[in-house]
Amino acid sequence: MNPLRLGLHRGFIELRQVMRTRKDLYAYLSTPVIFLGISYWRAGGHKGEMTQLSLAGGIASTIVMFGLMTVPQFLFGDREDGTLLRLRGIPGAMTSYLVGKTLFVLVNLLASVVLLLVGGAALLGVDLPSSLGQWSTLCWVVLLGIAAVVPMGAAIGSVLPAAREALALYMLPVMSLMFISGAFSPLRNLPSWLQDFASVFPLRWIAQGVRSALLPDSAKILEPTGDWQHLPTLGVLAVWVTLGFLLAPRLLRRMTSRESGSRLSEREQKRMAKTAY
Repeated sequence: MNPLRLGLHRGFIELRQVMRTRKDLYAYLSTPVIFLGISYWRAGGHKGEMTQLSLAGGIASTIVMFGLMTVPQFLFGDREDGTLLRLRGIPGAMTSYLVGKTLFVLVNLLASVVLLLVGGAALLGVDLPSSLGQWSTLCWVVLLGIAAVVPMGAAIGSVLPAAREALALYMLPVMSLMFISGAFSPLRNLPSWLQDFASVFPLRWIAQGVRSALLPDSAKILEPTGDWQHLPTLGVLAVWVTLGFLLAPRLLRRMTSRESGSRLSEREQKRMAKTAY
């Protein structure tokens, strides 16, 4: 079997395992469920523009959080238990591994987005896209957003030495980025220099693109330029996609080349020493 087919097979196996394990299923879907619960409580049964903005921010934040936090956790787990070391000596195995993880991440993120849309319509009274153009915009923004953040999450995860360090490094910057990217509040209320800084990162553009699909055109006035800026959104996300796919394979290959049986044994001994205390 070729690496692509093996990777797809591996991805479907991992998805089946999650579907059969309630704990794992809850872990992956808990973020959108918690978000919907909080949004329902805050809305108090009142439908309005703020609920539309909140749902758009929730979709964008879910994509970014999964890409920049959950994806590195996959790498840490597979590196610590020796999975990547075992794959290193098999021809085409790393390609299959990446294809499988890509499929797994894509399906989980799409399921989260669908859950947010359906839950938003049912619980919050949010209006779903009303035209083919809005649905098309939502699809390309979500798919391009996933392609932009997931490879970068893999690239960053490949250079961090431990999951605990990753959480410490990720949590504060990612949460700060959510507050300054206009995911949950109008970006135009922030200083211009902070708007320019947020515009470098994909979260701002993913959130704006989702808003353009969920909100009416009259809501354009909430944006800094008074326009949805679809072309800049496409351009910035395309740049991040390119950077991610250029960096991630190189860094992953470097990470696996540095793995060895002695390093795996050393990490295992350190874990045993910690648990002993």
